[in-house]
Amino acid sequence: MYFKDYVLEILYQDEFIVAINKPSGLLVHKSMIDKHEIYYAMKILRDQIGQWVYPIHRLDKPTSGVLLFALDSITARLLSEQFKEKKVQKKYLAIVRGYTDESGSIDYPLSIKLDKMTDQKADKTKTSESAKTDYIRLATLELPHAVGRYPQSRYSLVELFPKSGRKHQLRRHMKHISHHILGDTKYGRGEHNTMVRKYYQCHRLMLHSHFLAFEHPYSNQRITVVANVDATWKSFLELFSFSLDVLLDQHKQCCNHLA
Repeated sequence: MYFKDYVLEILYQDEFIVAINKPSGLLVHKSMIDKHEIYYAMKILRDQIGQWVYPIHRLDKPTSGVLLFALDSITARLLSEQFKEKKVQKKYLAIVRGYTDESGSIDYPLSIKLDKMTDQKADKTKTSESAKTDYIRLATLELPHAVGRYPQSRYSLVELFPKSGRKHQLRRHMKHISHHILGDTKYGRGEHNTMVRKYYQCHRLMLHSHFLAFEHPYSNQRITVVANVDATWKSFLELFSFSLDVLLDQHKQCCNHLA
């Protein structure tokens, strides 16, 4: 996607915090890994609202959805502490190959993934870190296209609940249970990616951060931020006959009740 003159969708904003709906294909911040990229969320948002922003967490470049920023360094520290203390609730949508179980929990340590350029000072002696992801299956879909030796292809729409924050955790965990995320060119299955590109014009990773809930660092109010999906996602949700609006409304009501 070409991000010149792109206007980010702001999902929540006050004098301390701003949350956006990051599109797939956009970096969170400038990176030596993609040093040719001149557009990234931090810069676009800074120019859009006219003030400096501090990213609180990360989303992979191909992942879309809720991305949280602070508007000053003190708020950034307070919000970052909530993430470290696992007080932030995160929910993702994903389309994966095959029919998953109705629900499950993936408790599988992940080896450290280091980038040659950006992680040169990282501890290379660590072998793995604990990681846990829960999931529920929301819907299933069978498409009339042969993939491999099968005459049809089957997929599940799942909601993922990461209980830790390891690098590429959701993508690696779904690969671990052989339900690779559709459109994942690093951990996915190429034959499935090729099929949906050909028949459904799907050229993105089908992973979306649709829900984030945290405590406002000053008012102590529980803040719920939800993000709708792009056109590619909407097309697939229609195939699944699934209403995202209903799910998001349920999440809002649940969080408001807990507050």
